[in-house]
Amino acid sequence: MEDIGLRWLLGQGVSLVALALCLVAFASKRDERLFVLLLFANVAFAAQFALFQSWVAAGISALIVLRIALVRRFPRHRGLMTGMLLATVAMAVMTWSGPRDIPALAAGLLGTWGMFMLRGIAMRAALAGAALCWVISNLLAGSLGGTLAESLIFLTNVITMLRLRRDARLRHIHG
Repeated sequence: MEDIGLRWLLGQGVSLVALALCLVAFASKRDERLFVLLLFANVAFAAQFALFQSWVAAGISALIVLRIALVRRFPRHRGLMTGMLLATVAMAVMTWSGPRDIPALAAGLLGTWGMFMLRGIAMRAALAGAALCWVISNLLAGSLGGTLAESLIFLTNVITMLRLRRDARLRHIHG
């Protein structure tokens, strides 16, 4: 029982680190800064899901670290995107425990497509959809901190999309 309690507390603590990193990332209007901070946040999310023994979510979160590194160097590369989509499905197949793994798989697939193929507001919209899937995955894993993190990530993403839209309108008006 003590091991389960310690593992649960560690998982919650790691998820709060991920929360802080993600909020700073999604509040940024610069895609490059978003990607760098998300690299570190997803290491924390992978550790958190491993501590909660949610293996599909842990594996996909670890793959997201590789995905972010690849998309930074090779944006819009369809071959790498396809490879990452296949790796995400393979990770899910290898670690599948049941229907509770569907939201993590959906999040991984949507996020991969969004990061490789989209930019700016469109990319953040896809990542907001992935965040909603991660909210469900965190709830199913029992992660209070992760659920809060992804809920706030969703909200921060929406606010940043509105800020980007406002900035585009102002640029249009002011020439």
